[in-house]
Amino acid sequence: MKAILIQEDQALTWSEVADPVRKENEVIIDIRAAALNRADLMQRAGNYPPPPGWPEWMGLEVSGVIAEASPDSQWKIGDKVCALLGGGGYAEKVVVPEDMVLPIPAGLSFIEAATIPEAFLTSYLNIFIEGGMKPGEMVFIQAGASGLGVAAIQLVKALGGKVMTTVSTPEKAEFVRKLGADIVVNRTNENLAEIMAENPVDVAMDCVAGPNLGPCLENMARGGRWIVIATLGGTVSELNMLDFFKRGVKLIGSTLRSRTSEVKAQLLSELKDKIWDKLSSREIKLVIHKSLPITQAEKAHAILERRENIGKVVLTVN
Repeated sequence: MKAILIQEDQALTWSEVADPVRKENEVIIDIRAAALNRADLMQRAGNYPPPPGWPEWMGLEVSGVIAEASPDSQWKIGDKVCALLGGGGYAEKVVVPEDMVLPIPAGLSFIEAATIPEAFLTSYLNIFIEGGMKPGEMVFIQAGASGLGVAAIQLVKALGGKVMTTVSTPEKAEFVRKLGADIVVNRTNENLAEIMAENPVDVAMDCVAGPNLGPCLENMARGGRWIVIATLGGTVSELNMLDFFKRGVKLIGSTLRSRTSEVKAQLLSELKDKIWDKLSSREIKLVIHKSLPITQAEKAHAILERRENIGKVVLTVN
């Protein structure tokens, strides 16, 4: 089969690799679509290696058709599915633990289905499990027009929360308001910490961190939970520790990729029960910025690098 490999100069090539070999309790998926995530850019740069046992090439979420499965598996050859991966989605095939595979919600295309597992599970894990969001609480989400942001905003609203989010352009601001965002902050000309002082947040899912983290924490609601999932804005921030512990604020570091397959499988099952019907009914919308053939992975990555996208970018296979 073929997969996208990262060369020494970080160029991407569609190259021959060995076919995957299935073990017990695993399935092989013929991939039809693979959605991009910012973690792919980090892996390409050499900063985010896949967990042990997963392929070296990128790709954290796919959709496709079951090509091989055990006779006693819940999955049958030909089933249309989407899956969460530790890596290996930029390829023609992938082998996956069968409990990390989900049926495609009724009525959705392969391109749409590929955008579900990573973004929605990341949002569910961090906002509802790590952050313990309760109905009526205010949730802060960085980069609301990104693929992850689009998923998180809709998940919070569907499960009874309120949303504050950041964007970089008026166009993106209008878009996230239509998704249901209650407070929209243009990070290019507004002071986030000052706006939080007037609108304290209870839970934050933060992919930016950096110098602005400390001032924002000082303006969180008492007992707030701030979950850092990436450090796109920098790795260093100054915190007022006296204020921090007096108000009972919790600062949590979290990644989905490092969780065990068993934990991911349990979370996927919970997520399916909560939102699959909402996805089928289009109450929760899957927003696709652009789809490109997998041989154009370089162009797809460039869209994310330039932060052009509203919603997800998807690579199609076959």
